[in-house]
Amino acid sequence: MLAEERFDNILKILAQRRSVTVQELCDALDASESTIRRDLILLHQQGRLNRVHGGATLPDSAFLTNEESMSAKEHQAVAQKQSIGRMAATFIHADDFVFVDAGSTTLQLVHALQGQALRATFVTNGIAHTRLLAQKGCRVYTLGGQVRPSTEAVVGTAAMSSVGRYNFTKAFMGANGVSLDSGFTTPDVEEAALKTLAVSRSMESWFLVDDSKFGKIYSAVICPLTDAAIVTNHLPNEKYRRYVLIKESDAPDKSTHQEKESHL
Repeated sequence: MLAEERFDNILKILAQRRSVTVQELCDALDASESTIRRDLILLHQQGRLNRVHGGATLPDSAFLTNEESMSAKEHQAVAQKQSIGRMAATFIHADDFVFVDAGSTTLQLVHALQGQALRATFVTNGIAHTRLLAQKGCRVYTLGGQVRPSTEAVVGTAAMSSVGRYNFTKAFMGANGVSLDSGFTTPDVEEAALKTLAVSRSMESWFLVDDSKFGKIYSAVICPLTDAAIVTNHLPNEKYRRYVLIKESDAPDKSTHQEKESHL
């Protein structure tokens, strides 16, 4: 395996786990310990990771530009996203008028809907979300506009115009990155604009993000941390609690069905 290919694989593993040991990288990449240690030194010097004793972690903030397809995302961190979706689904009541953003984690919210939540009214820009909500017998409105093939999200002027005519009781949003400095971000400018508008039209907004999204920054800003709340499986950095309400679906005391939350 070429060095650049190893570098890419190391960073992909870190993006999913946020921290990794030298031995884990040796096993995953079928490389020697000395090779992995040299790779980590070089990547650390380039500012692409933090080298720590016995392994590496992501930098506090990593600027990224690439975005994987919806089909790829649906196979990543599945258990974490299902846990987040189940918790978020409990927030929805029969009289809610809900915006559901496109994305793989928000799709897990739709999968988890049951009971009185199915009687709520939904608006979504997600193609897969529209189909699943309809299959569940929900009242659902889908936005008109351009479909981004990679994310299966409806965006553009027509979609923006539609969202601008609604007031939502709750919005459930997706984001590619969550950062203390940059807030909620995503790679695509048009998707970011639609997300920003949906948040502004909602009385209550929740970003559904698994723990791999923290510390990442993408080019298009959605909104600051203080404009919404977060549902995540696990909070990797307690500093976020200073700025935003956070609920963790995989809290240590989950056996008692207690949820951790914090206010500014």
